[in-house]
Amino acid sequence: MASSTPSSPGERISRWRWRWLWILPRLAFILFVGGVALLLWTSDRADKEERHATLISDILWLEQNLRFHLTRNEELLGRIDQAHTANAAAFESYAHTLFGYESGLRQLIWLSTDGTVRLAHPAAMDPSLVGDAGEAVPSRQSFGLARSLAKPVYSKAYPYFTNDWQFEVHVPVSREGRIVGVAVGVYRIRDLLSDSVPWWLAERYRISVIGDSGKVLGTRSKVESTVTEEGYQVAFDPPGWGLALHAVPYHAPRPLASLLLSGSLVILAIIVLWSLWILRRHVLRRQAVEEQLRQEHAFRKAMEDSLDTGMRARNLDGEIIYVNPAFCRMVGWSAAELIGRRPPMPYWADDYLDETRALHDSVLAGEGPGEGFELKLKRRNGETIDVLIHEAPLIDARGRHSGWMGSMVDITERKQAEERARQQQDRLQSTARLVAMGEMASSIAHELNQPLAAISSYCTGAANLLRSDTPAAEVLPALDKAVEQARRAGQVIRRVYGLARHSEDRFELIRLEERIDDALALMEVDIRQNGIRVVLDFQARPLVEGDPVLLEQALFNLFRNAVESMRDTAPDQRQIGITLTCADRYALLTIADRGCGIAANVADKLFDPLFTTKTEGMGMGLAICRSVVENHRGRLSFEPNPGGGTVFRILLPMASQ
Repeated sequence: MASSTPSSPGERISRWRWRWLWILPRLAFILFVGGVALLLWTSDRADKEERHATLISDILWLEQNLRFHLTRNEELLGRIDQAHTANAAAFESYAHTLFGYESGLRQLIWLSTDGTVRLAHPAAMDPSLVGDAGEAVPSRQSFGLARSLAKPVYSKAYPYFTNDWQFEVHVPVSREGRIVGVAVGVYRIRDLLSDSVPWWLAERYRISVIGDSGKVLGTRSKVESTVTEEGYQVAFDPPGWGLALHAVPYHAPRPLASLLLSGSLVILAIIVLWSLWILRRHVLRRQAVEEQLRQEHAFRKAMEDSLDTGMRARNLDGEIIYVNPAFCRMVGWSAAELIGRRPPMPYWADDYLDETRALHDSVLAGEGPGEGFELKLKRRNGETIDVLIHEAPLIDARGRHSGWMGSMVDITERKQAEERARQQQDRLQSTARLVAMGEMASSIAHELNQPLAAISSYCTGAANLLRSDTPAAEVLPALDKAVEQARRAGQVIRRVYGLARHSEDRFELIRLEERIDDALALMEVDIRQNGIRVVLDFQARPLVEGDPVLLEQALFNLFRNAVESMRDTAPDQRQIGITLTCADRYALLTIADRGCGIAANVADKLFDPLFTTKTEGMGMGLAICRSVVENHRGRLSFEPNPGGGTVFRILLPMASQ
């Protein structure tokens, strides 16, 4: 039989410590649960005591309020004078006034000194009322006491034939020191509670009037609510005679905060128990997890080594602490040669040392570009490469910022491809500009026809005037107009040429109606020859900021298109409607013609350059118009004209004044 080897003192101490490590959490959990239970019990007890104190305060307030109503009614009944009892109408008027105070009275009676009913309101008499028909002894007793004592006396409560309970107050009325009658106020207990108990109190409690035998004589309550067992009772005096006010609180749900606190504590207890179970599992599986972490580390290392993206880590002093194989392949230096190096780095390009050092310092200071940045580096063989670098903070296991981790991608081939694409795009733009200039030349030739014809006409007229020995003063206006048309032609050429070269616009304050008039003047001959009627509706005369020549050129193109679209329109239908309005700090110009309209298959391509439906056009007119309008921060659109034709709309922002 093998004997067990006695354990050493050190082993016994170690086992004792481990045992306490398991006992302490359990003990703490038991104490926590006990503390939670004690806290909930204490909170519930304090809440009950507070509700009971509120109940006492409310019922005492109600008792004082009822006493105030009854005392006030005594004073009002004692003020009945001879005018009020002179006839039934005056008595009824006084009764209406008295009942209007929500006094709880259901009937007012005027008795003579011998107890005879003289007046009553309402006039209907109950079998148990006072007076000649009154067989109720309490009423007779109250009448006699009130007359003999010369002060208000309340009767006992007695049942009404509908099983309601009521009582009376007998108030003797004196005139010149002599009692002339007794005013009797009849209270129905249920009506008195309804008039005197406020709604907020009825929402909290069931209010009852209890007789000396414990019978409930009247109640105001919420029928749908349930009440608790506890309540509070005070004497109801007046009227007295053993009556008492009894209030029982309705059953109210526990406050949401208390429920949330209780639920939170229960959940916390469950979490503590669950954490103990998790801790036990963690201790048992710790060794397996550590082995798994080692495997994960090896897997991550293999993954980083297989990346094509270069990874480089630096500490806060800029010293390299890690590089992956991809980074080494990218720059041509090994990890042993790079780790521990400080700036300047051997892979920094010689021609960009200052720029690279500035970026390096800004990254270490935490001020590097957040979206990454491009940089030129050099390989070990001297070849320059373009790289895209993203830097991110390097956080250690304790959550402290210990350096910077950078990822690097070689974008040399992409940069070369972008450069080739840019050169190709420049060549395409140059070709497109040549095509546009051809259209410009055609447009200029057409548009300069009017000013050149005007110059020729003015010069011919001036020559004829000079040959006829006309004074020079009469010839000068014609020459001035010729000069103005020549200047105008030069402006058109320069501004359209500037538009083709995307030159800077020269904006100024202009009036749209003046540009419209000038553009129509250029089209005057064509409009007159085609028999077109122009309808102008200038509802506003706004100021806009823009280039007057370009805007006039765009308007001229739109007017010319409107004229040309009505070649096949009946002569009596040829009309161009021009409307100018303002709304929301914008000027709206509408040009409506009654021409052939725009086909649906053409609408989507109408503003495309080089697209045209004319045999002699090159498709640049509307494209130039839209470019001019958009260059003025406006918008050019079109829609079908309900009367036939097309409506073009130009929306331009008004100039700020």
